[in-house]
Amino acid sequence: MQSTQMQALSGKELEYIADSISNEDLLIKQLAATAGTTQNSAVQQICIQQIQSHTHHMDTLVHLLHQHQQYAPTQPQ
Repeated sequence: MQSTQMQALSGKELEYIADSISNEDLLIKQLAATAGTTQNSAVQQICIQQIQSHTHHMDTLVHLLHQHQQYAPTQPQ
């Protein structure tokens, strides 16, 4: 059985994750605005479900960053 050891994320990977978190946040805000303004209960329900889904995605990305935090290079002060 092989052990998988985490490695530090590259700058490009960190930028991709940061962009993904930003995109998820924007989608959550847009869905919340739509849910708050629509009179259609079916659309509101779909927006709420999508908010939950995108919140889960964002939480997963943030958790990933926290898992890799110990592997991040430190900058001298």
